[in-house]
Amino acid sequence: MSARRRTSRDERRRRLGQNFLRPEFADRIVAEADFRPGELVIEFGAGLGAITIALARRQVDVVAVEIDPVWAERLRDHAGEALHNKVRVVEGDFLSLSLPNRPFRVIGSLPFGHTTDVLRRLLDDPYLALERADLIVQWEVARKRAAFPSSTLRSTTWVPWWEFRLGRHVPATAFRPVPRVDSGVLTITRRQPPLLPPAMARSYSEFVRSHWPFDLSVSRR
Repeated sequence: MSARRRTSRDERRRRLGQNFLRPEFADRIVAEADFRPGELVIEFGAGLGAITIALARRQVDVVAVEIDPVWAERLRDHAGEALHNKVRVVEGDFLSLSLPNRPFRVIGSLPFGHTTDVLRRLLDDPYLALERADLIVQWEVARKRAAFPSSTLRSTTWVPWWEFRLGRHVPATAFRPVPRVDSGVLTITRRQPPLLPPAMARSYSEFVRSHWPFDLSVSRR
């Protein structure tokens, strides 16, 4: 028996890393993120709209970003009918999106292969108006980023401006199709006040890179 021929949908899922969160898990994750009415929320990889719908129920202003034109069009049609004009669907790549100047939040399930790229887009510039991000990432990545003290060079360059917290464990069975590994929620919030002024971001990053790895044995005693 010959193998099943791949469809264009299969190819898009493989190329874009599409694993869609089931609605019941999306609703729990959004509920735990403590959104407030009127907040501006950018959703990464809206897909089938499970998180989008859960957000709209909480009366926040949603910009749902979806790179796949097929799913973007379907979500746009659905948003116009069911989401009470609280959702604007944007077809495009989050990494090249112009981010708002007003305070905003981010939520979404990140393709495993692009997690670092998205984190850099959000965290490299402390002048960005980001207030909080609730990101569904590979479980081991969530644990690593939330470790204290920071265990990676990249996380260490972000710590003066951002706090990291490990949230809910999300089993692989929460997605369709089912990925090979579990995920988790990584919550990132802006430090108030920051440990360093934003103007020091470049010089601090250069210092960390030139002295990495640090000897953390003293702080762990």
